[in-house]
Amino acid sequence: MQTNKKVFSFLILSALTFLLVACPALQKPAEVVLKPDSTKYYSSSMSKRFRDAAPKGQTVIDSAIELAKKHSELSEKTFIQRQEIQELIAENDRLKDQLAILEPELKQTEKELAEANDLLIDMTTELNNWKMQILGFQDEMRNADIAQMEILFKIAQAMGAEVIPEQDETKRSTETLTSDEPND
Repeated sequence: MQTNKKVFSFLILSALTFLLVACPALQKPAEVVLKPDSTKYYSSSMSKRFRDAAPKGQTVIDSAIELAKKHSELSEKTFIQRQEIQELIAENDRLKDQLAILEPELKQTEKELAEANDLLIDMTTELNNWKMQILGFQDEMRNADIAQMEILFKIAQAMGAEVIPEQDETKRSTETLTSDEPND
């Protein structure tokens, strides 16, 4: 069975080789068909290309050396640019990893900031309410002090105290101070 496979594969290879050698389509040269306008462009540009490539006075060896130098320079530039591309890809991957780490932190910070903002709004509202209550309480305290003074004044009158007409606060306070001092 093994020998049959070898013989069969040998026959197939021989037949393919015979067909390739005997095939008349492969022996003919290929024909290139160009449009009439394109031949002018190709012939003039091709001839200029080879004329401009090598300055006069250079030999084939000089031009080959020059082309080898250009090739080495371009190879070095290509190598440097590939390294830069690799560095940029590595930096891009590093930044993507960093972004993946920082995104959840950013979302958490935004959530905390929104909560803090709501808390600040509530505290401002409470502070304003407290101010209004304090101011109202001050008015109540003034009214209570006035009522208390009026009652004390009526009690003093009922006990027989003299009523002094209203004077400047500074005169009244100096008179009270001098009257409180003991006489020698």
